[in-house]
Amino acid sequence: MSTLDEAPPFFRNGPTPFARLCFYVACALILFILDLRFQALNTVRQVLYGIVDPLRIAVQTPVVLADTGKRYVLDLKKTQAENQSLKIAQLKAVPLLNDYARLTAENQRLTTFLELQHQAAAPGEIARVLYSARDPFSRRIYLDKGLRQNIQRGSPVIDDKGIVGQITQVYLSSAEVTLITDKNQALPVQVTRTGQRSFVFGLGNGLVELKYIPINTDVRPGDLLTTSGIDGVYQAGYPVARVTEVTHDSDDAFARIVAKPLAEVENQALVLVIPALTPPPRPGESTAENPAQTPAASTAQSPSRR
Repeated sequence: MSTLDEAPPFFRNGPTPFARLCFYVACALILFILDLRFQALNTVRQVLYGIVDPLRIAVQTPVVLADTGKRYVLDLKKTQAENQSLKIAQLKAVPLLNDYARLTAENQRLTTFLELQHQAAAPGEIARVLYSARDPFSRRIYLDKGLRQNIQRGSPVIDDKGIVGQITQVYLSSAEVTLITDKNQALPVQVTRTGQRSFVFGLGNGLVELKYIPINTDVRPGDLLTTSGIDGVYQAGYPVARVTEVTHDSDDAFARIVAKPLAEVENQALVLVIPALTPPPRPGESTAENPAQTPAASTAQSPSRR
């Protein structure tokens, strides 16, 4: 018989499972007490954490990358959708903003017109410009007020900055305005700085010309031209234009003086139509015998002879 067969069962088969369990439990309790009271396993724990942590990071990296990519795609789609919604809202808001700006400007202009009515002490009529004349060689606009609103031929048309023109034709629901820049339109004015009186004629290009001024007359660029009031149509003192160019030619007895209208005659939305003046008749004239030949009526019928 061999020596192994003669050994006790403990050495032949090893400890029993129960003995192993008790041994391992005792070791665990000892390690637990040592770590709890004396912190004896901190170094071992740190070493094991340093060995295991890279493995943990390597295992978690694909999951983290997949989650990050998914959130990036979702955030990108969300941002694009919000951006698209904001663009649509902005496009929808553009007409509202334009209407707000237009209504604000019209409100300010209407307030100015009411002040002008009060200053002129005349029952003026506020009108909207419908369109311009189709003839490219004339400077005329059409208003949305006519005979129904008691608009009269020959009435001056102004805005908040100065003279726009004069009513030359009146229809049932509209009226034609010949602008002061029209070649067939003339307007008596005076230079406010010197009091010199003359006439301005339209040049057809958005400007007017001060004519019949002697070459030695004191007129300078920047001088303000206002209505003189001698035609019986416009009240005196309305701003008309400002001198921009003065040319003296020795071969001509008159200076060439060009001015720019103060009113927005070529780009207007709202205007104010005011009644023409009716001055007393001149000596030897009787308006009772021929009431149609008032200065306002004759001026409206033939604006080029003013």
